[in-house]
Amino acid sequence: MTAPVKVLITGCGGQLGQALLASSPPEVEVIAMARQTLDLGDPEACREAVFEHRPDWVLNAGAYTAVDRAESEPDLAMRVNAGAPEAFAQALAKTEGHLLHISTDFVFNGCQGSPYRPDQARDPLGVYGATKAEGERRVCELLPAGRSCLLRTSWVYGPVGQNFCLTMLRLHRQKAATAEPLGVIADQVGCPTATHTLAQACWRVIERKISGIHHWSDAGAASWYDFAVAIGELAVAQGLLPQAAEVRPIGTEDYPTPARRPSYSLLDCRATRQQLALPAQHWRAALAEVLARIPPSL
Repeated sequence: MTAPVKVLITGCGGQLGQALLASSPPEVEVIAMARQTLDLGDPEACREAVFEHRPDWVLNAGAYTAVDRAESEPDLAMRVNAGAPEAFAQALAKTEGHLLHISTDFVFNGCQGSPYRPDQARDPLGVYGATKAEGERRVCELLPAGRSCLLRTSWVYGPVGQNFCLTMLRLHRQKAATAEPLGVIADQVGCPTATHTLAQACWRVIERKISGIHHWSDAGAASWYDFAVAIGELAVAQGLLPQAAEVRPIGTEDYPTPARRPSYSLLDCRATRQQLALPAQHWRAALAEVLARIPPSL
C-alpha cells in the first residue's frame, strides 16, 4: 500500500487554510497548523515543525496580509512573509521535502497594463509586497530546483474570514437600509480569486509535484467597483440581501490608504492552467459559488 502524502499546512485558521482543509484529498495526511500552534514570526518554530513532522510538503498558506498595517509593522511583516518561508526552505533542504509557498500579485508595481508573466522581475510598491517578494527570493535561493513551487494569486476571498466580499455584503446591507451610496475604487484592476478554486490549484500542484514560479487566479478582469457591483447583484439573486446598495465608482485618490496598491495586477495564468490541467472559471461564476456557501443569517 502506498503511504499517504504528508502535508503540513500553515494558516489553517485563515480563509485559504479552511478551504484547503475542506478539500484535502483522501490520500493526503494533513498536519494542520493555525496561528495558535505555529507562530510564523518565529523561524526556529517553523524549522522545528518540519523536523518534528517531516512532511513531504509544507503548504505555506499563512502570511501577514494586513497591507496597510504592514507599513507601520515592517519588521513583523518581514518575519512572517520572508522569515517563515526561509525557515521552511532551510529545514526542507535537509529533510528533502517540498515547499508550496503562496505569494501575491503585490510583488509587481502594476504599471505595465498587461497580465504579468511568472518570469517577470519583481518590483513591489509597499512593505507588504516587498516582504512577499523577499520571501520568494529566499525560497528560490535555498531549495534545489524541483523542490519548491511559488504560487502567486490575487484578490483572494471566500465564505469565511476577513475579505472584500464579506465586507461588501455588510456594507450593501447597511447602505441599502439607509439609501446611501457605496463608493468603491474603480481604477485598480485585477482578478478576484475564490478560495475554493485556489485550494483546488494547490492540491493539484502537490499531486503533480509542480515546481517553479506559477500564477493562479480565476478568469477575467475586474475593478474593485465591478466586484462590489457583482457581489450586490448576485447576493440579491441568491436571497442573501433584500436589496443591494447603489455602488458609485471612485478614484484611488478619493480613498487614500497608508500603502500604495498596484493599479493593474492581472496575472498571466495560461501556463499554470495547462500544467495543472484545470479549466479557467470566470470570477463571477466562482463568486456565485462562494455566495451559495454563505449562511443567509450572516
